[in-house]
Amino acid sequence: MRSLPLSAAGLAVLAACATPAPEPAEDEALVGPAFLSAQIESGPDGRCYGRDITPAVIQTVTAQALETPAVLGPAGEVVQPAVYASVIRQEIVREREEVAFETLCPPAYTAQFVESLQRALFARGFYRGAVTGHMDAQTGRAVQDFQREGGPDSPLLSLAAARALGLVALSAEQLGLASEDGQRP
Repeated sequence: MRSLPLSAAGLAVLAACATPAPEPAEDEALVGPAFLSAQIESGPDGRCYGRDITPAVIQTVTAQALETPAVLGPAGEVVQPAVYASVIRQEIVREREEVAFETLCPPAYTAQFVESLQRALFARGFYRGAVTGHMDAQTGRAVQDFQREGGPDSPLLSLAAARALGLVALSAEQLGLASEDGQRP
């Protein structure tokens, strides 16, 4: 008889754990993970910027350093050849650099926008998850993979990548460059 109340209490606890979290409204701005708002800065021009750190490029160089010079005889012949040692050192080819890039401001990351982002990345083979409307770690990795070649190596979506994915309208300058006669529309 004692196990019945404990079983009922256990079921009540499990039922409380299974209660789904409320979904955000379709037009509600999505509050993404902390990295989203923490890494986006507002500029004085009203635009938003993300930062990316390009790592230093280091190469290993192996060189021969003279340890003992050759000993020459009176007639100029080599009595004892020179002795060289291999010296290995690292050189910085390109310094570490912090790069700012234009990104979307956090209010743009609505559930509907993130769903479109996930579908666009899925269509290009970068995202394999469910279309959830949440800017989660899997979506961030897909964004980073997509823009790694021609943009920042960052999970923050650059404005250029958003335009390339067809998620954001082209700027007036880009429209002017795209017109046949070179004139602004």
